[in-house]
Amino acid sequence: MSLQSVAVVVDSTASLPADVASKHRIFVVPMHLTFGAQTFRDGVDIQPAEFYARLAASLLLPKTASPSPGEFLDAFKQASASADSVLCLTLSSQLSSVYEAATLAAAQAKDALPGVAIQVLDTRTAGGAQGLVALAAAEAAARGADLPAVRDAAQRAAERVQFLGVLDSLHYLWKGGRVPRAAMWATSLLQIKPVLDIKDGNVRLVERPRTRRHALDRLLAIAQQRAAGRPVQATVMHANMPADAAELAHRLAEAVTCTYLFITAFTPVIGAHTGPGLLGIALLPSDNH
Repeated sequence: MSLQSVAVVVDSTASLPADVASKHRIFVVPMHLTFGAQTFRDGVDIQPAEFYARLAASLLLPKTASPSPGEFLDAFKQASASADSVLCLTLSSQLSSVYEAATLAAAQAKDALPGVAIQVLDTRTAGGAQGLVALAAAEAAARGADLPAVRDAAQRAAERVQFLGVLDSLHYLWKGGRVPRAAMWATSLLQIKPVLDIKDGNVRLVERPRTRRHALDRLLAIAQQRAAGRPVQATVMHANMPADAAELAHRLAEAVTCTYLFITAFTPVIGAHTGPGLLGIALLPSDNH
């Protein structure tokens, strides 16, 4: 592998397909999932299909945890073998302790990896939106940009990227303590399919359509509005809904000019909090249109 100036590292919530991460030389640090006495590395020891089968059969929700600083340090060592410096892009610090763990690892690397510049950037987003930020950074690195320029490319992408999703139910968010019981029951009784986005690092409720079809129509309309006529890089994300994701990707390609579009499964760590049925779109509008 040829040496380049900057290597890009992400945590597994970026939900990048393995072939996409490999093609763009992105190093992925797995989150952790615990079912009872068994702990799995997200996307390594357990894949989405097996995860959702376990989730359906389990009375208890799995627990999730950030990679340790040591695991990030190991990834930084691996990445530095193919680059002079490292940029680590994490899930929003509002949603997880991943950023803190990566920052601790970067501090430890000053002794463990002398001479290797390492920076950590909070993308303030999640899922495929985080993945698109990582791809923007990796593309800049592949062009030979240095660490400040790659970080700047990632920062600009993080400021433009959009994450939109439709939840099938609030049941799993309620079980995980993220929404009150009253909200869960209200959406169930009214058959509401919440449309969500991520703003300033936090998940927000955008709209409350009454049917899934209407929710997906609104998801596409909002995506088109936020693209604002600009070409976009995009990913369609799903939690155990591959056929629905394929249909959504087809409709997105008709509604918005996509220069790059791929479908990916939400990594199991995200599915642990949302349950099956989540569909999402991440968009990265062009900044030179």
